[in-house]
Amino acid sequence: MTSALGGSTVELIHSGKVRDVYQDGDDLILVASDRVSVYDVVLPTPVPDKGKILTQLSLWWFEQLADVVPNHVISGTDVPAEWAGRAIRCRRLEMLPVEFIARGYLAGLGLKEYEKQGTVSGVKLPEGLVEASRLPEPIFTPTTKATEGHDEFITYADVVEEIGAETADRLRELTLEIYRRGAAVAAERGIIIADTKLEFGRAADGTLVLGDEVLTSDSSRFWPADEWQPGRAQHALDKQFVRDWSSTVTDWDRTPPGPAIPDDVVEATRARYIEVYERLTGRKWE
Repeated sequence: MTSALGGSTVELIHSGKVRDVYQDGDDLILVASDRVSVYDVVLPTPVPDKGKILTQLSLWWFEQLADVVPNHVISGTDVPAEWAGRAIRCRRLEMLPVEFIARGYLAGLGLKEYEKQGTVSGVKLPEGLVEASRLPEPIFTPTTKATEGHDEFITYADVVEEIGAETADRLRELTLEIYRRGAAVAAERGIIIADTKLEFGRAADGTLVLGDEVLTSDSSRFWPADEWQPGRAQHALDKQFVRDWSSTVTDWDRTPPGPAIPDDVVEATRARYIEVYERLTGRKWE
């Protein structure tokens, strides 16, 4: 598919659950939609401004982390006018086939894995932890990057086998450093980053580069620090709010098509995304 936008011809090369990727010459344009997916199913109801909020928050974080790792951003403004605010012009990368996840607290699938085995991605954790427990130190818990079905936990040894020991060691180090840096910045603003998912790729010269999105409400769990209480579900300033709502839909089996999101849930989700953007960046969402 090709289309002429803003005086240039771009070609759609990939349409994901919430993002579309276009080729524009040697560059890629990553466009964040307002679509919402839960359990790998795209729901029929968009959340207004979601794509713009995620894009602008990612751009802010890419700037904060520029001294930690190179990123794929060429420009957040040199994009077709139709996508202004929700698109990033990016370098083309060879993306690595692993989801790089750091966890500082026990939640989500990590909690379920711990309750079964006492480990997450092969990392042994202390006994007696409960939902939302703070871990003794952040841990690296990679998963597969499934094109169909669900991502699955893998161990560090699996990552070594997939991409080599030197690259695996460097990306584990970078994943944890990005998490620690982000968590420290967020803590100053009264927000806990419980966990986050990152994607890396290689540039043409072999350099490891941070891509996709970073420390957003779709890729991370954000909790208000003043409401944190281990042993229960936390107030989510992220996509978990929609997941929690969807789990109450008793006649949906988590396969397509997904249920429509009620107006009040849409409004509350948008409000949470805006709140975390404003608290982290110190900028007013217009």
